[in-house]
Amino acid sequence: MSEQVENRPVRVWCDGCFDMVHFGHANSLRQAKALGHYLVVGIHTDDEIAKHKGPPVFTEQERSKMVRAIKWVDEVVEGAPYVTNLETLDQHNCDFCVHGDDITVTADGVDTYHLVKKANRYKEVKRTEGISTTDVVSRMLLMTRQHFYKGDKEYEVEKEHSSVMGQDKAARSPWTGCSQFLPTTKKIIQFSEGVEPKPTDKVVYVAGAFDIFHVGHLDFLEKAHQHGNFLIVGLHTDPVVNQYKGSNYPIMNLHERVLSVLACKYVSEVVIGAPYSVTADLMKHFHVDVVCHGKTPVKMDINGEDPYAVPKLMNKFVIVDSENNMTTEKIVDRIIINRLEFEARNLKKEAKELAVIKQMENQLEKIKLELY
Repeated sequence: MSEQVENRPVRVWCDGCFDMVHFGHANSLRQAKALGHYLVVGIHTDDEIAKHKGPPVFTEQERSKMVRAIKWVDEVVEGAPYVTNLETLDQHNCDFCVHGDDITVTADGVDTYHLVKKANRYKEVKRTEGISTTDVVSRMLLMTRQHFYKGDKEYEVEKEHSSVMGQDKAARSPWTGCSQFLPTTKKIIQFSEGVEPKPTDKVVYVAGAFDIFHVGHLDFLEKAHQHGNFLIVGLHTDPVVNQYKGSNYPIMNLHERVLSVLACKYVSEVVIGAPYSVTADLMKHFHVDVVCHGKTPVKMDINGEDPYAVPKLMNKFVIVDSENNMTTEKIVDRIIINRLEFEARNLKKEAKELAVIKQMENQLEKIKLELY
């Protein structure tokens, strides 16, 4: 329940890295917004994140763009300090700071919220269980299929360990396993707008995997939304995505992808487990006026037919250029590059430590020789 301060809207401050923005971030921001009326989100710089956590996957501009597109966010402030201070809250006229109930510390082990906590201008919301950037990165490195098992194993996600993170047996992966996310109807309702298109609305339909929701997806949905005013996103099931993407995709299972897409401010509704081919029945059921697809190649359906044949015949098909070439595969590549950066940094640090030890050993040996 939102509060009221001196008969004015309550302004809430949140900050963070928001790297690889997922539905856990969105849920935290949703809860924060519910504590007030206007939500301001601060984004840390790439340098600050690299200093305290390691190199981010996405740039500050990409991360800011993703956060701006979350439906509960009113304003984004770039370059927010890593340690939240009272000056920052006052500068943006925010009454208090909100963060999840997990611990965040600097490279020196200092609580990043100790200043606002001491001033009693800090509130906590519940962290979304079963999802984190660390978890998603782990899935990419391991590329397991366990997160979209079906039947009695659908949500059994074992703890696994990467054997490829380090270059030697002593290396330890910061991404140690895949956690378990249990979806509920309540969570979908919380994320959904729950509105029907008005008779005057122009309904736009798009479909796809939307795996690891990223800036490429975001730009595409923004462009598709411009073709109407009620955007419906059809999400394919995990086996269907695996069929046309191959490897161990999707990285995020269907339920996770639903919440990530629903959090986007351009999206009005999501079809859970949409058919790969856009049928006449689907067009009629949702009163679709236009079907959009990006410039990426379209794989034929299992029967060899064009999945967009029906909307094309109805003259309701449009190719949309998102002007963004980001893909899930490119994100995986970035993860691997960052992994190597982590390893290089750790090896460099280890080399320095070994050099100091070697220097101390030499000095000790010299002292021994002088004594004897």
